[in-house]
Amino acid sequence: MTVTVRFAPSPTGFLHIGAARTALFNFLFARRHGGSFLLRIEDTDRARSTQAAVDTILNGLRWLGLDWDGEPVYQFARAPRHVEAARQLLAAGKAYLCYATPQELEEMRRDARAQGRPVRYDGRWRDRDPSEAPEGVPPVIRLKAPTTGETRIDDLVQGAVTVPNEQLDDMVLLRADGTPTYMLACVVDDYDMAITHVIRGDDHLTNTFRQYQLYQAFGWPVPQFAHIPLIHGADGQKLSKRHGAVGLEEYRRQGFLPEAVCNYLLRLGWSHGNDEIIGREQAIAWFDLDHIGRSPARFDIEKLTSLNAHYLRSADPRQIVRLLLAELSLRCNGTLAPTAEERLEKGLDSLRERAKTVNELCANARFYAVDGAVTPDAGAAALLTADARTRLGAVVKLLGQVQPWRAEAIEAVMREACEVRGWKLKDIAQPLRAAVTGAKVSPPLFEVMEILGREETIVRVEGAAGAEAP
Repeated sequence: MTVTVRFAPSPTGFLHIGAARTALFNFLFARRHGGSFLLRIEDTDRARSTQAAVDTILNGLRWLGLDWDGEPVYQFARAPRHVEAARQLLAAGKAYLCYATPQELEEMRRDARAQGRPVRYDGRWRDRDPSEAPEGVPPVIRLKAPTTGETRIDDLVQGAVTVPNEQLDDMVLLRADGTPTYMLACVVDDYDMAITHVIRGDDHLTNTFRQYQLYQAFGWPVPQFAHIPLIHGADGQKLSKRHGAVGLEEYRRQGFLPEAVCNYLLRLGWSHGNDEIIGREQAIAWFDLDHIGRSPARFDIEKLTSLNAHYLRSADPRQIVRLLLAELSLRCNGTLAPTAEERLEKGLDSLRERAKTVNELCANARFYAVDGAVTPDAGAAALLTADARTRLGAVVKLLGQVQPWRAEAIEAVMREACEVRGWKLKDIAQPLRAAVTGAKVSPPLFEVMEILGREETIVRVEGAAGAEAP
């Protein structure tokens, strides 16, 4: 059997972090078994589906590196096929026309609630002749579901799960306006796409019992199901906006790397011993459904941030520099120093030791990306007192005499200047750092000065020395 799975999001909003994990699990399962990973956009909710949401889904999957096979399938475009399938069941006597009016359906719901019963259709048109239909009432098509026995799902994660058939009513397949329901469309599409395994959140488990009955009615082979527990917040409650960012795009904006997000999502509900850092190739080789837990996973932004810091430090320097240049170009209105890329390459190792996200890295690296005097932040400005600016003015000429322009030589000259003038090294190092980086904290000062170069360093120090006292 060739494994074929699908990811089937609805384009009605952002790509939720839980949906991203579902996509990842499907992708890894397909690649692990040499199968196909298909994408279906379930856009039948025309009122809420938008092209912007479709684009968000596609861009999010590409950002995560979850490349699907073939072209995306758009469910709404397949409505004629869904209608055909419903009428096929009707012709075979496995579905029927229901003429219950909206008022009748509301009465059923009201009576059920009053009596404390589950709200279910009572089957009043199941065995009636359509000739008895009231005038002016367009019918729906309902599945003639089994009323005795039970429906059993041998779930690959949850194990054997059953429900008495008396708890499942005759669901609508085709609405009165002729449009297919989600249940029908989902089953027909999965069959036509030759889906062998349906891997999705366990909030779909109730749907699966109904869909199983549809497969039986059609006489089609039933795919294997694997229902993954949902993701909860750190407090154990269902993940929501109050737990922080829940849309994939938001994590991207916050400066998380796709490799870190994938690694973290992989470990949310799936494990491989004590392994924490798992790259893409290893994930494909190891991933299976047997090691998905049955309890909800807890999302912890601190763990994701820590994992992101690891990937930030270990990623290909060229990849990180490209990210930095793109982001810094936006932040600096496209005006970067001609040597910005060279400076970032040289300073990257020290920079990324102090950052956990790309955003933090950009903020810390900005002084490398521009030329000219930098605007100090509040902490750095506080260091540039009148006395500090006087000290800067006293040593600026010495910077022109440093030979060669290397961190060790710069430090040696500054230490000698301190010894001659009776200063402590911090008396000149702190204002120097504020002058050349605009911050109180930075990578090693003399390394920074070497990377900036003699001319640029002197420009910044002279600018700070001549600035007005804060």
